[in-house]
Amino acid sequence: MDAQGRGRADNIDPADQWVLNPDTGEYELRLNPSVPQSAVPGPRRAASRGTAAGPRASAPGRARPDRQDRPDRPETSKTAAPGRTVPGPRRHGASEDAAQAGRRGRRPAKQKSKAKKAVTWTGGGLALVLVAAGGGGYLYLKHLEGNVTTTDVGSAGKNGFSKDEAFNILIIGTDKRTGAGNEGYGDKGSVGHADTNILLHVSEDRTNATALSIPRDLLVNVPDCPTKQPDGSTKIVPGTDGVRFNTSLGQDGRDPGCTMRTVEEVMGIPVDHFMMADFNAVKTLTTAVGGVDVCLQHAVKDKDSHLDLPAGESTVQGEQALAFVRTRHSFGNQGDLDRIKVQQQFLSSLMRKMSSSNTLTSPTKLYKLAEAATKALTVDKGIGKVSTLKDVATELKKVPTKNITFLTVPVVDNPAETVKATVVLNQSTAPQVFDAIRNDVSFTDVKKKEKAAKDAAAARLKGTQSEASEVRVRILNGGAPAGSAQETLSWLQNSKGVTKSENAGNAPQTLSRTTLEYAPDQAPQARRLAALMGLSGAALKPGESVTNSQGLPAMTLTLGKDFKGAGVSLTAPAKAPDVEKSTADKVQCAS
Repeated sequence: MDAQGRGRADNIDPADQWVLNPDTGEYELRLNPSVPQSAVPGPRRAASRGTAAGPRASAPGRARPDRQDRPDRPETSKTAAPGRTVPGPRRHGASEDAAQAGRRGRRPAKQKSKAKKAVTWTGGGLALVLVAAGGGGYLYLKHLEGNVTTTDVGSAGKNGFSKDEAFNILIIGTDKRTGAGNEGYGDKGSVGHADTNILLHVSEDRTNATALSIPRDLLVNVPDCPTKQPDGSTKIVPGTDGVRFNTSLGQDGRDPGCTMRTVEEVMGIPVDHFMMADFNAVKTLTTAVGGVDVCLQHAVKDKDSHLDLPAGESTVQGEQALAFVRTRHSFGNQGDLDRIKVQQQFLSSLMRKMSSSNTLTSPTKLYKLAEAATKALTVDKGIGKVSTLKDVATELKKVPTKNITFLTVPVVDNPAETVKATVVLNQSTAPQVFDAIRNDVSFTDVKKKEKAAKDAAAARLKGTQSEASEVRVRILNGGAPAGSAQETLSWLQNSKGVTKSENAGNAPQTLSRTTLEYAPDQAPQARRLAALMGLSGAALKPGESVTNSQGLPAMTLTLGKDFKGAGVSLTAPAKAPDVEKSTADKVQCAS
């Protein structure tokens, strides 16, 4: 008698109990009702949202008025795993049940149509290794949520995830020697510095994404950072100027929120969420997918990392995979910048492997991948639920790998050093890269889905304009530096003649971009103000007027994080700068 006949679930491979539903393209748990099952139902259908499986996570914005005091944050926590007793298998109708009779617990033979549908729910593969696996994991066991460690970063990130906006996730790889077999990696006794850092920007229309690597040796100013202490109190870790970027994490007790704040301080790009992993993540994830294909222009036998590979193509996993991404002295000029290029090539290959049909149609591989990824992850509370990670992965899958661009923050050697050890921003190109990402501009040529919307936005700027003296507007600060609303008010009144303007204080919500909302009959006023401030058509939001302090209808100008100062144009760049880059669909050989 087999394990199911004996009613013993502990001898059953959980991956073998999932069956591909041809109607949804998702795997579902199919066990005999008499068999003890996981406490997790199968993947939710649209009609079941808000049931016992829990409602969909909301995505409120960040409230960071004028960057004043930030709230305390609770301690880092681990989400508890659910229990193990649930009702029998979920049913989807008599015909489907009949078709499955006598076959519970066995996967049906693979068919082309089913494989194609499986690809649709997680194809595209840009979970940047960790997120996609976390999203796929939800389709298997809810207990995966107990694997994910969460940290509350307070106002450094968003409280939830929105599927209707562009988003930025900071991927952090630490050099902490946690786990068996990692004694030879990283710095001995390291508190866990930010050794590998990638800012992942996903466009609002999901046609493209940019993975921007940040050199660990980049000299930056780390801002003051509130962090939660073991006793529950909050400590402000003082900022430091002119230090390596990697010290934004771990040093003096800094948490990932400090690294997120440092990115925004340096680039002016708000970071919505973070994901962090250590050396074990590379080993466990590559093993879970059965290895990652890499390519070398020359043979490598590195005494420091212990990487030993021939020239040409190889498949690496576990220790060799970690050695590959850790190797520095065998590539290029033996510095961190060349290692970053190798890491980008590795991640591109891993994305291709994860999005391949061999991975996506294998319940066993997906199960192992989901377990490995969620155990390796530490994320902010805003995306700490597996259901939210699934939402993130669902959005990421929409980006074609050919439009995923890898590039590195443009830097130059530190001119103050005789022996080159650190780098500084290349001021001729770095600001352009930051500006493109901040304004959601693609680094690849893509056919924008929202061309009609862009044409409509541009049309808002065409037409008659009111006199400046007739423009009536309330100004709010929605994420700009403190005092920006008053600065703009003074500039408009004293330099541009917009005398019917007033400072309305802080906005209730933080915005990435500056907006101007107006009623239909205020369009001429909106066009005049847009011309004065250099606002794009996308910044103009037809809507309703509000009543100002005199009881008269007025427009609402909300200064977002893109605000650069009174009189500085806010028109987004037409295209991204021409910098060295690669895309995730191309196979490259490390040199």
